[in-house]
Amino acid sequence: MKTIILGPPGTGKTTTLLNLVDEFIQQGIRPKQIGYFSFTKKAATEAATRAAEKFGLDVDNDLSNFRTLHSLAFRNLGMTKEKMMKSEDYKEFGQKCGIPIKTASYSSEDGTFNSDNEYLTIINTARVKRMDLMEYYDSRQNILDIERGTLFLLAEELNRFKKEKGLKDFTDLLEDFIEKSLPGSLEVLFIDEAQDLSLIQWEMVRHLWKYAKKTYIAGDDDQAIFKWAGADVDHFIALKEEVNDIKVLDQSYRIPGGPIHELSQKIINKVQNRFEKEYKPRDEIGILKRYSDITQVDMSEGNWLVLSSANYFLDDVKELCEMQGWYYQYKGMNSVSLKLLLALNNWESWRKGEFLNHLEIKNIYEYLGSNVLPGFQKGKTLNSEAKYTLKQCQEQYGLKTDQVWYDSFEGLDPMTETYIRNMRANGEMINKNPRIKMSTIHAAKGGEADNVLLLQDLTGAALETFSHDPDELHRLFYTGATRAKRELHVLDPKNFDRAYIL
Repeated sequence: MKTIILGPPGTGKTTTLLNLVDEFIQQGIRPKQIGYFSFTKKAATEAATRAAEKFGLDVDNDLSNFRTLHSLAFRNLGMTKEKMMKSEDYKEFGQKCGIPIKTASYSSEDGTFNSDNEYLTIINTARVKRMDLMEYYDSRQNILDIERGTLFLLAEELNRFKKEKGLKDFTDLLEDFIEKSLPGSLEVLFIDEAQDLSLIQWEMVRHLWKYAKKTYIAGDDDQAIFKWAGADVDHFIALKEEVNDIKVLDQSYRIPGGPIHELSQKIINKVQNRFEKEYKPRDEIGILKRYSDITQVDMSEGNWLVLSSANYFLDDVKELCEMQGWYYQYKGMNSVSLKLLLALNNWESWRKGEFLNHLEIKNIYEYLGSNVLPGFQKGKTLNSEAKYTLKQCQEQYGLKTDQVWYDSFEGLDPMTETYIRNMRANGEMINKNPRIKMSTIHAAKGGEADNVLLLQDLTGAALETFSHDPDELHRLFYTGATRAKRELHVLDPKNFDRAYIL
């Protein structure tokens, strides 16, 4: 028996799946006989953690089959990390073949391949699509400076290199798993984020469900935004002819009613090939605001998710945040390191007479430069069991200043100093995660915020894609718009000829 569960944005798909897990455990099925496989490590880990807490289970032992498909293949094939291709191996391969490779690696999060070398990207994408390399090459719309003969030779050389080194890559793992037809032992199978699976992953799934009594395939085709990495949403949609039942989760707990819901539906209804489905928004009415310039956007309060199709479109937003003294996160990095912010806070507390332990003082000493006597900069002479006042460290541990942080901390550039002072003046909670998070729409998949700022700018490559595959961009901006829980803020593009117009 196979069932598709369609989960539109914020409809509680993971909760629904875990409720099903609960039902099967109560029926006497052992947790190890339940497989829960997701496209991303984050989603698989979240599901395992929630299940462990709910059912009082051990993640590693009881829920060992809550993982990604790549992880399953890695374990069942008896692989080790030493046998896997790493970035330095790709660089060695590039040097051997005389091609520049600065970055090349598989993501530990979702198994997608990322490289600055287009030849390697094409080779891997063809494999996950289960296409002949030359057939895939011929199907590409915009091949830039890719020579057909060179591509074929590099593919052969890469296989030879891996064989000589005794190495495998993530795609090799899936190929080997399918080829070996490893027997399955799972009674119940859950496939989450199904819209993001590539054709090679679908082959692996089909192998697994041959042995399972029940299979649940969960996802949302409307949020399929990883086609560039080989995801095959059309295969997911075509499964409607093979399954026994299709269930739609029809109540969103994220999307507010009114203009945000209406705009998102307007976008997604442009997609030609999709599951027809409807869902109800929350009763609360959301707010939609539009701006012609980034300086008009006020992000001084609340939590924000700033989204664009490419990272470099976020530069103006970063500049605004720094000018206004708003604490932000970009590419997973905070605008000011937590280490520095803790040192600043502890320094001011110290000046007010509080006691600090040796680790807090060591952290401060690293920023004081000449304001600490030589030999004391690392705070190594401090007793790990004791706490100290500022005066004690002045008298005994090399401290030469008691001025405010911006007069005592050396090496801070003026812009950083001004930015931090503005943040503190604004009352930013700098000891916590930043209120404002900037990301590409792809990287923010699954995220949400009360306020979402959506940029409409497109790269040249995205615009070219839009001309022959508009569904891909419709899904991308639908995914972006549906991250908003209360307010959606739309920023006009700098160039209307290079934009997705909402």
